[in-house]
Amino acid sequence: MLSISKIFILAVVQGACELLPVSSSAHVIVAEKLMGLDPTAAEMTLLLVMLHTGTMLAVIVFFWNSWKVNFFASKKAFWESLKLIIVATILTGFVGLLLKVLIQKTLLKGFAHAEIELLFGNLDLIAAALAAAGVLILWAGYKEIQPSKGEAGLGLKAAGLIGLVQGFCLPFRGFSRSGATISTGLILGIEKKKVEDFSFALAVVLTPPVVAREVLRFLKAQHVSASHHISLLALFLPSVMGMVLSFIAGILALKWLSNWLEAGRWYLFGLYCLFAAVIIFFLHCQYWI
Repeated sequence: MLSISKIFILAVVQGACELLPVSSSAHVIVAEKLMGLDPTAAEMTLLLVMLHTGTMLAVIVFFWNSWKVNFFASKKAFWESLKLIIVATILTGFVGLLLKVLIQKTLLKGFAHAEIELLFGNLDLIAAALAAAGVLILWAGYKEIQPSKGEAGLGLKAAGLIGLVQGFCLPFRGFSRSGATISTGLILGIEKKKVEDFSFALAVVLTPPVVAREVLRFLKAQHVSASHHISLLALFLPSVMGMVLSFIAGILALKWLSNWLEAGRWYLFGLYCLFAAVIIFFLHCQYWI
């Protein structure tokens, strides 16, 4: 069982990095390796998605008032928003499943019981994904400072493109979901606040099925059944503790971090991603972690 101190560190890292487009997953995985943990283990992948659950609950609390204005102002606004979210989510699922099959048939070919989670401990792949996210964020930051031609609306085409980009984030830890989706919206000329609200609404929709998949994977790995209440409690306790701690950390971080997007500092996140990619790749080459 994970120690409380390690759970606390991972929860704080997740909560502090979630809103920043710097891939909280990549930071958590690196922290796990520094602490001698295996990011590909079922217990750790479950903990990771439960940490995401905690921060997503924080996101719901933080964005709720804004969502009420944008998504729930009227029946028409609700159905229009729901349509965009459904389109984006369907395309995310399509791209994510397609990539999953391709990766398992190519990169993971020859591995017994190959699962996409085997990639989560690959630091050079994480570094490459961080670098790709950094380039995308810098592109969005560059577009942001160009002379404005008027803000584009968030229609089906824009929602579809954001959903497609989000699908590429699913199998690659380091390719920040929020960074990629918000950057795509900014490149398309969508208002900052509008694309931020939409990006995190997609995250809330995406999180439950991911959590459910990891719970099932975890139970399968542990060979436990619902009748083993004591065993289940002992096995799930670290993840539940992590979820609560990441919720608290997320609420505290969101109050400060959300201002960075509005303040025109988006490009700084891209620079950080490139810097982090170099550091992680260097550590990988030096066999430090």
